[in-house]
Amino acid sequence: MKIGQKPELTAAALQAAAKQAKTTGPAAEEAAKGAQMATSSAGVSFSSSARALDAAGRATTEFDADRVKAMREAIANGTFSVSAEAIADKLLANTGEILAHSMATRSA
Repeated sequence: MKIGQKPELTAAALQAAAKQAKTTGPAAEEAAKGAQMATSSAGVSFSSSARALDAAGRATTEFDADRVKAMREAIANGTFSVSAEAIADKLLANTGEILAHSMATRSA
């Protein structure tokens, strides 16, 4: 089965699963119910708390469209340069934050 395709179970397969459930006990009955549920489409819903967290995260994210456009143009032109010093500074700062956080959680 490919991703995105619904499994195709025939009516005969569902009847066979139901018949087997009657003869083999509760575990097989649960499997038969699962087979029946597989033929229906399942929906996904998010709680109001999850939606609020998503909205809050999106509201605080800084995004500079002009900067992104300039970077894309520089990459396309072959003029984009990476500052190894700036990357090293950020890595060291992040490492320091991680270590401080792990030390704080260990002592608590």
